[in-house]
This record gives sequence, C-alpha cells and structure tokens, in this order.
Amino acid sequence: MSDLKEKIKLQHLRRNAYLYVRQSTLRQVMENTESTERQYALRQRAVQLGWSQEQIIVIDNDLGQSGASAVDRAGFQHLVAEVGLGRAGIVMGLEVSRLARNSADWHRLLEMCALTETLILDEDGLYDPAHFNDRLLLGLKGTMSEAELHVLKARLQGGILNKARRGELITPLPIGFRYGPEGQVLLDPDREVQKSLRVFFETFRRTGSAMATVKTFREQGLTFPHRIRGGANKDEIIWKPLLHSRALWLLHNPRYAGVFFYGRSRQHRHPDGGTRRRRLPRHEWAVFIPDAHPGYISWEQFEENRKQLLENSQAYSTERKKSPPREGPALLQGIVLCGRCGNRMTVRYHHIRDRLVPDYVCQREGIARAEPICLSVAGAGVERAIGTLLIDTVTPLTLEVSLAVQEELFRRRDEAEELRQKHVERLRYEADLARRRYMQVDPDNRLVADELEGQWNEKLRAHKEALESLKEHRDVQARILGAEQRARVLALAKDFPRLWNDPRIPNRERKRMVRLLLEDVTLNKGSEITAHVRFKGGTTQTLSCPLPPPIGELRKRPAQFVAEVDRLLDDYTHGQIAAILTHKGKRTVDGMSLNRLNIRYIQQAYDLVPRYERLRNRGMLTLSELAEQLGVARGTVKNWNQAGFLRSHLYNDRNDCLFEPMGNEAPVKGKHKGLMISLRQMRRSRKITLQHHKEVQYEV
Repeated sequence: MSDLKEKIKLQHLRRNAYLYVRQSTLRQVMENTESTERQYALRQRAVQLGWSQEQIIVIDNDLGQSGASAVDRAGFQHLVAEVGLGRAGIVMGLEVSRLARNSADWHRLLEMCALTETLILDEDGLYDPAHFNDRLLLGLKGTMSEAELHVLKARLQGGILNKARRGELITPLPIGFRYGPEGQVLLDPDREVQKSLRVFFETFRRTGSAMATVKTFREQGLTFPHRIRGGANKDEIIWKPLLHSRALWLLHNPRYAGVFFYGRSRQHRHPDGGTRRRRLPRHEWAVFIPDAHPGYISWEQFEENRKQLLENSQAYSTERKKSPPREGPALLQGIVLCGRCGNRMTVRYHHIRDRLVPDYVCQREGIARAEPICLSVAGAGVERAIGTLLIDTVTPLTLEVSLAVQEELFRRRDEAEELRQKHVERLRYEADLARRRYMQVDPDNRLVADELEGQWNEKLRAHKEALESLKEHRDVQARILGAEQRARVLALAKDFPRLWNDPRIPNRERKRMVRLLLEDVTLNKGSEITAHVRFKGGTTQTLSCPLPPPIGELRKRPAQFVAEVDRLLDDYTHGQIAAILTHKGKRTVDGMSLNRLNIRYIQQAYDLVPRYERLRNRGMLTLSELAEQLGVARGTVKNWNQAGFLRSHLYNDRNDCLFEPMGNEAPVKGKHKGLMISLRQMRRSRKITLQHHKEVQYEV
C-alpha cells in the first residue's frame, strides 16, 4: 500500500468526508454499543488525515438494516449518490461488511469511487480504488464479507433443516393446533375451535366450492376463529366472519391433514433487489413427514380437496376442463365436451316463453381466431334424454340414495346446532369470568370498578344475543324439519323419479347429483344430436336425439289462432283485434301482451286479406269517391259522416274510414244546404243524439 501522504491530495481535502455507520439489527444497536462507538470513532481518524470537523458528514440512518442488499438502505443509496456527484473525497467505514455484504453493491461503489477519485478508509488502512493493487485488495475484502454472510446463513439454515427433518422445528401453528408441554403438536383444547374446523371441512366436502362454503357460513350465521399473532393480545382467539381468502388458505395447508412440512417455497431475487417467493411442487419440498401429529382430515381427503379446487380454478383458466356447479338451469354445465375439437363447451341461455333454455356452444377457438363457432347444440332435448337415462340407471339404488340424503340433512342440522351451542357456552364462561373480576375489585376504586362493570355488561349482552340467535335457529329448523316434513322426505325417498323432477330441488343440487354419476358428456351434431355419456368408473352409453325444429317453427302460431284473427279482420282493426284477444287471455310467443304490430305481422306472415281490401270487396267507397258520387265537396261528406247520415267503417287504427254507397237514398244535389240547416235545428231542439262508434260504424 502506498504512503498515506501520496494518496491524500488537495482535491480530496476540498471535498467532504463521509462516515457510514450501520448495524444489522435493532437488537445489535441496543446491545452491541461498542461496535457502534468504534464506527463513530473514525471521525477522529479523518481529522488526523486533514479534514475539518465541518467537512465530516455522518450517515447513520441505516442502523438496524441488513447489508445483504441496498434496496431498503436509504443511507447507502445517499452515499453512492454523493460519490457519483463528486462531492466525496473519502468514504469511511469500520470494515467492508459495514458498507455492503453484497458483491454487486460493493463493486458498484468501488467503480464509482475509481471514476470520481474518491478514497476509501477502513480500520486497516487507506485505499485508492483507482490503483490496481488497492482495488484488488478491496475486491477480496468484499468477497470475503459476502462469503462470511453465506457461512453464517449456511450454519443457521443447516441447524434449522436438521431439526425440521426430525419434525421438531417449532413453527407458527395454524388455528386449531397448540404446542404441548414437551413441544408436541396437539389439537386445540377449545372444543368450539375444533368443531368450527370440522364443520368447515365437512361443508367443503358437501358443497365442493370454497365460495359456497363461505356462503353457507354466512347464511347460517356462523363465525370462524382467528388467532392474534402479535401485540398485547398475542395468541388470543377472536371470532370473525369467514372470508374466501381464509377458506382457500385452510384448504391448501397440509397441517390440517397431520403433515409436517418445511421448504414448501423458495425465495428468488429480482434484478432490482426485491424478492419473491415461488411455491414448489411437492417432490421438491425439503421436509415432508405425513402423520406427524393429529389432524382434522385425512391425507386422502386433503388430496381430494386440492383436486376439487384445481378443477374449480380451471373454470377461469385457458384449459377450462371443468367448472363447479352453479345456479343456472343448464344440467350439464361444466362437464360437456365438443365432439369435433374436444374443447370444453360453454353455456348460453335464451328465453322461450317464460323459461330459460340452455344452448351448449364450443367457441374457444372461434374467439381466439375470429372464426365461426365450432359447434352449437340446443340443450333442452339432450338434458331430457340425460334425465331419463339417469332415472333408468339409478332406479335400483333409489331408496338407498334418498335415505342418505335424509340422513345428510339431519346430520348437517345437528352439526350447526352443536357449534352454536358451544358458542353460547363460551360466551357464558366469558360472562362469568367478567363477573368474578368485577366482584374481586375494591368497590372504592371506581375507575377500575366502572371499567370491569362495563365489560361484564358487554359480555352479558353478547351472551343474551347468542341465546336468542340459537333459539331462532332452533325454531327455523323445527319448521323446516318437523314431523310432517320428515314424513314427506321419507315418502319422497321411495320415488327417485319424483325426487329428480321435484321443482323445489335447487339447480345446483341437481347438478351435483349428475356429477356423482357422470364423468363427462361429449356432444356432436349431424343429421341428429349424438351424446356420448361416460359414467363414473368408465362405463359409456350413446344417446341420439332429433334436431330441434327451427326457430320459425317454434314461433309459428296455431291454425286456430290464425283463423280467429282472419275472422276478426272482417269487422275490426289491428289494434281492436289485439285488445279482444288479450282480453281472452292470448299472448305472444314470448308471453307478452298482444299489440297492433303483432296482429299486422300475423296478417302479413300468413297472407291474410287486409281489412282495407275486405271493405273494398264489400263495395265500400273512399272519401273522394263518395264525394264525387254525391256531387259535393269532401268537407260536406265529412260533416254528414259526423252527423250520422252516412254509414262508415274504420280500416286502420288512424281513424281512416271507408263509406257505404248512398244509392237511391242519397241527398239530392243542391239540397244539402237545407239538409244541414234542418240538422242544426234538430240539434237545438235536442230531438236527435249523435253517437260515435269507432269499433264498427257510425249511425244515427
């Protein structure tokens, strides 16, 4: 190393001296004070080398930060920025590990110091990064610092891994487990917590969906336990509504199957210094010990749950193999495959009269490539055939299946009842505990007594609300599953076809019944619809259904309806006919009320003679023709029509008329003036009354 006087030049002394102080953890800051004092003592070394006290800048805002990365070290980033701007004459640190324990950060600082001719000082000496020998030595020190950190981590990780392989590593346990006095994992002694978890897993097994499980808890008014991980109330259990994210976390945690695991994820660094965790497949886990402690479900049930979640998630993926049963009426939703390309078919609904009818459509490739859809099959006929097939297939097992359904209903009620009862018992214990605390306090200490009395009242109020909720649910269950209802279920159990066709069965439950029996259904369409049905276990059966009639045939009106419209056109307009048929209870194909446009469409679609032509064929005259026949003006004919001396007929809904010819009874030309005078005299004397009948005609 060259002489100190040769390295320190006037340009260095004109700049500032930066002292970087760091400790890895807050505990070291509080306990290892000697190391911190040694770092601050380097200021005197800078003074000895020629820098004044005003030029020495201390950067110590990274105390308690690890040197493994510069991402979260604002002080180190500030130091590098000052060096890069040429404001630093010397950078001081007790040792290289104080500045950085990462080769990338350390060599970046060396490069900046070499470019700006900045010196580096540690406890061993002074270095100029612009000189090869000094830079080589600093590089070796940085590598040794990083290696030291690696060795420390390797020792710690080795001990942790060795203990984990024996299954003795103490890790935070999920809700429902506690450590015993000897470090063994036991089920939580709180029976209410145990019951909540068992009801959760049983509900998921029954519904097959995490979201449906959360909905069931909400509808039943059930809460779920959560353990507080930190703070003054650490390890206490609170009860909150179950969330969907919480349900997924529980279902993916192998601890609930009695498995001890370690190393399920691996941490990776980003180029920007950040980190992320990646979940590893099971064969790459560091430790996997089945049956290491008691669990709430078996490993086989855990695998079934994961498989069900995977199938549910595929409904939103690009493969879309299956999807969970939903509320729509499509019986085969989620298990239909295209017979042409093999992709999963989706469901579209349309209205026919007052009900939803499904269509199964293969449109994945069409959407991706902007091409026509691959296949579209009307679902009504296929679903009727599938329902008939299931009824014929399941008939020998009808009584067994139905009795199992009945037992499931009673068991589900008993589980929820037991869970609510334990909740009431816990609140009663908390109320008794609050009462004992209140009774033991000194009555003269009103500050404490008032607070404890308020807590006691709050616990009593919560216990009362829980009791009322329990009574309310008991009343509801008694109404739902009373003696009469049990008799109905038992009678229904003897008739599976009636159970299948019962309109009170929700669509979701009917779909679940289908999935218990069928694996998938492959549809194809040619001269007829072909359905290849694959049962659980591999048995297959092929069904054939006729193609549904065209939409025009479905919307075609019966011959009697058309004949009725044809008959009414002799005497009424389109709007009048619509009112008459609506009064008789007739509706459109979509179940809507008839209007004049519907009647006009029927008249045109079925080539019925229009009312105008019908009246003309009966010899009716237009306004101009009648005025010419009578030799009067058009206005005169209108006045006579309003007075009722002419017989007219409406031929549309705009009050346009055709008139009957007058013949020998027509007024004599030139005498119509006297006729109108007589008409006014008769009106004054109230000897006649004019009535306007738009429905049929005008008459006196």
